Amino acid sequence: MTTFASGTDTLTRDALTVLQPGFTGTTAPDWLLRRLGEGLASVGLFGRNIATPDQLAALTAQLRAERDDVLVAIDEEGGDVTRLEVRSGSSFPGNHALGAVDDVELTREVASELGRRLAACGVNLNWAPSADVNSNPSNPVIGVRSFGASADLVARHTAAYVTGLQSAGVAACTKHFPGHGDTAVDSHQALPRIDADAAILRERELTPFRAAIAAGSRAMMSAHILVPALDPDHPATLSRKVLTDLLRGELGYDGLIVTDGMEMQAIAGTYGIERGSVLAIAAGADAICVGGGLADDETVRRLRDALISAVRSGELPEDRLADAAERVRSLARWTATASASSASSAAGTESGADPEVGLRAARRALTLTGAEHFTPLTAPPFVASFTPVVNFAVGDETPWGVAAELSRLLPGTETGSFVGDGAGMAALAAAGPRRIVAVVRDEHRHPWMAAALNSLLRSRPDTIVVEMGVPQSPPRGALHIATHGAARVCGRAAAETIAGE
Repeated sequence: MTTFASGTDTLTRDALTVLQPGFTGTTAPDWLLRRLGEGLASVGLFGRNIATPDQLAALTAQLRAERDDVLVAIDEEGGDVTRLEVRSGSSFPGNHALGAVDDVELTREVASELGRRLAACGVNLNWAPSADVNSNPSNPVIGVRSFGASADLVARHTAAYVTGLQSAGVAACTKHFPGHGDTAVDSHQALPRIDADAAILRERELTPFRAAIAAGSRAMMSAHILVPALDPDHPATLSRKVLTDLLRGELGYDGLIVTDGMEMQAIAGTYGIERGSVLAIAAGADAICVGGGLADDETVRRLRDALISAVRSGELPEDRLADAAERVRSLARWTATASASSASSAAGTESGADPEVGLRAARRALTLTGAEHFTPLTAPPFVASFTPVVNFAVGDETPWGVAAELSRLLPGTETGSFVGDGAGMAALAAAGPRRIVAVVRDEHRHPWMAAALNSLLRSRPDTIVVEMGVPQSPPRGALHIATHGAARVCGRAAAETIAGE
């Protein structure tokens, strides 16, 4: 591919403007600052970029010193998917817990507090909320990231989340259009396919996105999924029928359309990121997210040059690229106005802060079975965590479970992590005579986990079971606690119940 000289011509600036790259490190590298000067308008942040709130604020200030209207985006859903608190676990319980409570005002309050914290650190675009209807309980990538399996429930909480987040001056990016809930494949690994007919899709998958549009969601993120009823040939991210005809035309959406990460195998493994990015912009996307795994100047250069080449060859209309770039700039203008308005309304006071709202929500989200016969523990237990492989969106850096919180409430608590065949007997041997707290995550998706619980409960029917995924399996154990998520506050709420706090 031809390499074009860096410059400030309109085509080059537009090609850079539509990119949302990531980078490594907790300060901005020189190449990123240089690209901001050349036209790059967005940056994506991940856990690798964040150490503390003060450090994050300094990083975003460094970016804005180079370009004051830069969009600083983050994948901060709260719950299982957190970047702000990637090494400690989230202060917010996540969508499934909020859906279990089903109090839309609480959802709005949680999103508003999350938005306030993001804005305080200089972040102004959040790739959230997930508006996917979790209609397939075996879905390996959505699960507790969804508000639930009812389209109407997901719709009302999506709207509340968008409203709350944007009240803090942070643009919402509702995802994953046209709906990732009915998939059995993780699009980080391969291309999922949804074979529902068009009527079901419009009644189920599209309902929450209509609600997000009505609530004023400033951005939407496309899904790397094949939906033959909408387009039999192209995944949604690359489909004009899905992005332009359906989202823009039929649903009347006029905000920014962002792709999911183009380095995900659903796109990178079949089209390649350069070809995929050209096709996405041509189909109607406005911004290319490419920061999760590919985070360097070479990637930015390759994508910039691919877009310029496509315009010069006639494959990508220049006015389509210009329109996409203008939508990015339009969102940047909105965030500047919205953040100034939010800062003005909160000037000199922390009255808008509600640091305990996430914990309150997590406590309300608990579903207890067997509580009427349960006596809280007074002696330190053994916590047996049956640990599945987590999906790429969640990552393996973020701690989960109840052991840390139980150790605080019941000093001397011990723990072990177990996986695979024989996990139950191994946990039993490790626990010795201590009371066992078995912690699982999506038991219904892991036969080895169900077998481990079976063997534990046969020998120790007084075992307490904490389900931190989607509670699909029948409750069992002396006490069964469904937390509807594995965030730190979910673990704390469960530990309080176990210890009688």
